[in-house]
Amino acid sequence: MRKTNSRRVYRGAAAVLLGLAFNHFADRILGVQIEAFSGGIGYFSPSWVLDMFLVPFLAGILVSLIYGFGGKWLSYLPSLIVRSCSYFAIAYHLTGMAPGSALMPIGWWGFYLILTLESAAVGGVIGEVMIKRTYGRSAPQKTAAPTPPNRR
Repeated sequence: MRKTNSRRVYRGAAAVLLGLAFNHFADRILGVQIEAFSGGIGYFSPSWVLDMFLVPFLAGILVSLIYGFGGKWLSYLPSLIVRSCSYFAIAYHLTGMAPGSALMPIGWWGFYLILTLESAAVGGVIGEVMIKRTYGRSAPQKTAAPTPPNRR
């Protein structure tokens, strides 16, 4: 059965909203504000690494599994929206920062944003591979019954 366009839009919206919720609440649970730089090597903690790479990766898998084929393209959106809202919430003083932290410059933040988006994209591809059990445009090939070896 072929999906209608409106059905695909609803599935896409639901996938992106669930990815947003997962990404946002995982950020809050880890307690890391990537946009608020505190300086020094202590800034790059294990929870920071989880928040930068694992959370967007899992959000990308979630979006791709919910949406289906083509979900790898939607997997960019949750991390992009959450990171952008977080940056501008700190910039416009809607969200507080830890004492001694400063809002990182937007160019530097853009580098971190690209890293999270790439992590989400890898998650989206992995999600599609999990659905299709192969990567690429063609369907997996059915293996034929094994043929006996040629005798000479």
